[in-house]
This record gives sequence, C-alpha cells and structure tokens, in this order.
Amino acid sequence: MNRFVVPGLIAAGVVATVAIPHVSYAQGTYEGIVERVWEDGFRLNTGDRTFRVDSWEVYGDNTAQYVTVGDRVKITGEFSGGEFDAFTITSVSD
Repeated sequence: MNRFVVPGLIAAGVVATVAIPHVSYAQGTYEGIVERVWEDGFRLNTGDRTFRVDSWEVYGDNTAQYVTVGDRVKITGEFSGGEFDAFTITSVSD
C-alpha cells in the first residue's frame, strides 16, 4: 500500500501518514498488427480495436529499434490513463 505524509500537518507539528489504496487495473493479453511506432510506444490494431501501447517499461525510448510497422506482436500488460502499459512484447509468426 502506498503512503505519503500530509505536508500541512507537519507545519502544525503533527506528523501523519495517510494510506492510499493501490489502484489495480485489469491485466490482459492482446495480439495484433503494429500500425505506427514512436520512441516509447506504438499503435496496435487487434482487428476489434486500435489503441496506444506504452512500451517504455520494455524498450525505454528505443521502441523503433525493436518494433516496426506491420509487425504482428503479442503484448501483456494493463490499461492505465487511456493507453495500454506493456509488461511484455513478443513477436508472433504468421
């Protein structure tokens, strides 16, 4: 569980911590064709939907060195803030 100190209470001479519940997003696996690539992500078309994939956790700012337009990939991760945060990205043979 994440915790933080409330700054206003420190000024009053009281130290308090407030528990912030961990927000869990549904994890999933998707497979599709890469439509566009940029430094830390790409757009994936699964056939049913198209969405942005944040690949920074996997490739940092070097996504274009590993993923190209037209690649078929399988990704695992979770949706967060309107895009899919990838935990794994693997190439899929046709």
